[in-house]
Amino acid sequence: MGFNCGIVGLPNVGKSTLFNALTQSAAADAQNYPFCTIEPNTGRVVVPDATLMRLADAAKSQKIIPTQLEIVDIAGLVKGASAGEGLGNKFLGNILATDAIIHVVRCFENDDIVHVNGRIDPLSDIETIETELMLADMESLEKQIKNLEKKARGLDKEAAKLLSDACAIRDALARGVPARAGDTDAAPFNLLTAKPVIYVCNVEEAAAASGNKYSDMVREKFGNTAPVLVISSKIEMEISQIVDVDERKMFLDDLGLNESGLDQVIKTGYATLGLQTFYTVGPKEAHAWTITRGMTAPQAAGKIHTDFEKGFIRAEIITPTDFLELGGEVAVKEAGRMKLVGRDYVMQDGDICHFLFNN
Repeated sequence: MGFNCGIVGLPNVGKSTLFNALTQSAAADAQNYPFCTIEPNTGRVVVPDATLMRLADAAKSQKIIPTQLEIVDIAGLVKGASAGEGLGNKFLGNILATDAIIHVVRCFENDDIVHVNGRIDPLSDIETIETELMLADMESLEKQIKNLEKKARGLDKEAAKLLSDACAIRDALARGVPARAGDTDAAPFNLLTAKPVIYVCNVEEAAAASGNKYSDMVREKFGNTAPVLVISSKIEMEISQIVDVDERKMFLDDLGLNESGLDQVIKTGYATLGLQTFYTVGPKEAHAWTITRGMTAPQAAGKIHTDFEKGFIRAEIITPTDFLELGGEVAVKEAGRMKLVGRDYVMQDGDICHFLFNN
């Protein structure tokens, strides 16, 4: 698994349309973008990886296993969701299970699609959602604070430190500061507003390449603190119907677009979460693995199997460039361009690895 993200937004902002478009687009080209349904509101799409395909071709791998992005379509939140309005609590809980939040904001006018608040105001929409998430976090923190207070009274030093942090985050939330923007480490508290956010401005087709006045408002307000993407869900739905890769590219070119919304979301998600890829390649299979930037070789080995990390001895590392230029693992070894690394080696994006370990 690469990472998972939850799509949130007010009702009628194009959230579910975007979800359907992204997942159907993934299904359109069965070789590069397979898609499967896990449950009604969840889909998995393969992360496009041209390097993996080239490595598999060079190694004549029988099987190709790319990494995946899981997308969860979370029902439209409304004001009062934190108090159980709409499908509030259930879907706030679903957000907790995701790595990142894709916040879809309505940035288009259409009299046939009623806005829940009766007007197009993306900044107000964002504030509504963010407020509900902060209120839910404050409620969660109050419960955690009570438990920590009991432990702190028993002279538990760790609990006392956590209690101080929890109170600081709660007070910041009360001032309208989400946990991700505060100075205190929110990781131990599993909070909604601690998750990274990617804002997706859903615009009309004509504005897909350059945006419009509404998406400009979002970029101006949040562009310095979070990624802001401009995507037209209508265009994404059209892309999802195009099976041929070359036709899809021509369609995007005609609209002045460099890449699809799916590609934008994947690239931005990887960058936002600090993720990178390493590979294991052989005649049986070529496999892409997702890890966090800064991981060491033993930690990467553990992504394949926990025994690999426990019994790690060393790793053989090859760059994709050497693998492709020289024609495979054997040629790279013969040329003396394979590296042997130990436990302290920090993985580089694109490393091809063979891990040696004790059983």
